[in-house]
Amino acid sequence: MPTVVTRQEKGFLAKWKYKYEVERDVYVCPQGEEIRYDTTDRDGYCHYKSDPQQCEIYPLLTQRTQNQNHQKTITRHVWEEDKEQVRMNRLSNEGKWIYRMRKEKVKEQALMTAACQNMKKIAYHLARVSCMEESLLAIS
Repeated sequence: MPTVVTRQEKGFLAKWKYKYEVERDVYVCPQGEEIRYDTTDRDGYCHYKSDPQQCEIYPLLTQRTQNQNHQKTITRHVWEEDKEQVRMNRLSNEGKWIYRMRKEKVKEQALMTAACQNMKKIAYHLARVSCMEESLLAIS
């Protein structure tokens, strides 16, 4: 399954610097040029591509794309709005509080799991030592 690289390439304009206009379904670059919808792949990513003729005369072309055709491509997941809402919930005061509580609960769960594993190892070791002692007593 192919993955979409979302990391920011050094020296390029970040995706967040392009404004997404929901009603027109286009991205607008900092220079005001539109990057229009092109296609949606099977993984649910919409691809928006710029007009190569506009990009060719773009003053900051080297910060926009290295594409040979001078075409900028931006990907947007079909659930991007929902993902952004989840992100905003997580960053709210209530979301931060819930995350802290969840973190403590997970920490306690991890400690309990480790304690159980240690008890199991101790019981296995004691059972093994007792078997060895019984074997030695049977031999003598």
